[in-house]
Amino acid sequence: MKKINICQVVGDDAKKTKGWIGANKYLVLRRLSQLGILFLFLLGPWFDIWIIKGNLTSSLTLDVLPLSNPFVLLQSFFAGHSMATDALIGVSIVLVFYLIVGGRVFCSWVCPVNVITDTASYFRCKLNIKVTSTGASNKTRYWLLVMSMLIAWITGSIVWELVNPVSILHRGIIFGMSIGWGPNSADIFI
Repeated sequence: MKKINICQVVGDDAKKTKGWIGANKYLVLRRLSQLGILFLFLLGPWFDIWIIKGNLTSSLTLDVLPLSNPFVLLQSFFAGHSMATDALIGVSIVLVFYLIVGGRVFCSWVCPVNVITDTASYFRCKLNIKVTSTGASNKTRYWLLVMSMLIAWITGSIVWELVNPVSILHRGIIFGMSIGWGPNSADIFI
């Protein structure tokens, strides 16, 4: 396996001429977007202000705008579940948005896992930890797609959501992933 240097300094000239904020303005805007969207989801459980209900897999904004994850709907279809009209509308809205703006916008401007991977990359650089390439094929994502649909068809369940780190993290943040870790956590359920 070959070693990959992910710590090459990029943007040093921009930092010198524009300052840190000027050189990182899009990073700052992305983080504000990610935190703002997360806060909109948290307003309901925390303050009973339900601007957005649900999570990143399926949500309803202002009790009017449904948004649904296209991959989850596709798995649901393969699992033999009936398609709700709101889910079909939500997927259509998301797909049109992806076609107009771009599919990776979600990963960079909304997804909470992006913060974790960027933080891990920062610490790998600071601690001089070398990353070894997995050598995974570019076709791996297609194998995962096919296997997810096949397993959904065989089991009748939406299997990817059981291991999807984005869904697990987002649901955990919103609905209390670590509630059982605190002192006297058993008292909550009594």
